[in-house]
Amino acid sequence: MTSTIISILWVLGMIGVYLIRRPHQKRARNQNIKDHQRSTAERTVLALATVGLVVIPAINIAFKTFRFADYPFNPLLSSIGIIILIAFLWLFHISHRQLGKNWSITLEIREKHKLVTDGLYKYIRHPMYSALWLWAVSQAFLFNNWITGFSGLVGVAILYFSRVSKEEAMMRQTFGKEYDDYCVKTGRIFPKL
Repeated sequence: MTSTIISILWVLGMIGVYLIRRPHQKRARNQNIKDHQRSTAERTVLALATVGLVVIPAINIAFKTFRFADYPFNPLLSSIGIIILIAFLWLFHISHRQLGKNWSITLEIREKHKLVTDGLYKYIRHPMYSALWLWAVSQAFLFNNWITGFSGLVGVAILYFSRVSKEEAMMRQTFGKEYDDYCVKTGRIFPKL
């Protein structure tokens, strides 16, 4: 395994992200929105996550911009990164599919929004965030570069810590006690033991 193969696998992973998310984005445009928290801050954290997960790795792959931050390539670490990337793509796909018409890229409540509590959502309230964390961790293992490898973790951390409490507040406002009861049984990004 070489860093070139890793770069190709990363690009294929990003194509997978696009193919998984695209039909859900199209469907989301046709849903009536009851409530939302779209703001400049919301768009900014989404942009920062995208920069960390997509833009910085793409720039470094294309132009070797951050070569000064390289460290020795380790095929074992990269292999672990590939396994985590596959797990991310699976979880990302399942999370989108199980959310169905309730999914949106921004904080939104649909007119006929339902609280999804089956499938993965029976155990985890936010498997989409779990998937994003896996994406960021896979990137840290895949790339032998301090900037490219860890920019995804920074981007996802900013997104997660600035959004998850707002998202849960919206769900609590919409579903009340039903959401509180659901929270007691589930973990945010890991199943409760």
